[in-house]
Amino acid sequence: MSAVALVCGPVLLLTGVLLRVRFHFFFPDQLAAYASHPTLITAAYACFACGNIVLCAAVMALAQRIAATEPLWGIWGGCLVIAGLFTRTFQFGTDHLAFHLTDSQGLQAMIDAIDGYYLAWRETVWHPFRTLSGTAFFGWAVLAIGAYRSGALGAGRSVALALMSMLALGTLKGTQIPQSIIATGGLCVAFVPLGISMLRGGPRPSSRALIWLVVIIAGLALGTVYAPKG
Repeated sequence: MSAVALVCGPVLLLTGVLLRVRFHFFFPDQLAAYASHPTLITAAYACFACGNIVLCAAVMALAQRIAATEPLWGIWGGCLVIAGLFTRTFQFGTDHLAFHLTDSQGLQAMIDAIDGYYLAWRETVWHPFRTLSGTAFFGWAVLAIGAYRSGALGAGRSVALALMSMLALGTLKGTQIPQSIIATGGLCVAFVPLGISMLRGGPRPSSRALIWLVVIIAGLALGTVYAPKG
């Protein structure tokens, strides 16, 4: 599972970034893009959110490799990055709600609402995910330093991993050119070869594991189709 996550997580993130690349990154333009291209924008944000979730397993796999020789760097780098991934996933919830309220409340009403949300967020004295926002940036640098010091990644791929610190954070933040593409592309360079090498070198999954994988995928698909509406 970790090897698959190392390959699929970065690819999902990059896919989400590229799907929304032609729209300006700030929230009024993202809402307008959803109003005119709802399927495309929904797919872009869903890919990005799923990539963040899958990356948790990928980051844990790398942190484990780092911790074998540099335990503090592995623990702190892994924990900080995963906290940042949780923050991005939390913000996807606000994105999802804003998009669907656009359908019922109208575009201008939601632009005004998100503008007010940003003002209120800046004035909030304390919120757990506001406190954790910084980890979405400097956590990748800590993990990259640990990967280099431990030999888990070479110098070039460690630098590519650290580029994730460039990725914008916030509600309804789309693709910044070129920062978002550089950041997610760097993550692919850092993680995908490691995942492929683990897939090639690891044991083949048992028949029981494959059967459970099919059952889980089927269950998720049925849940999507028959989930209660509203």
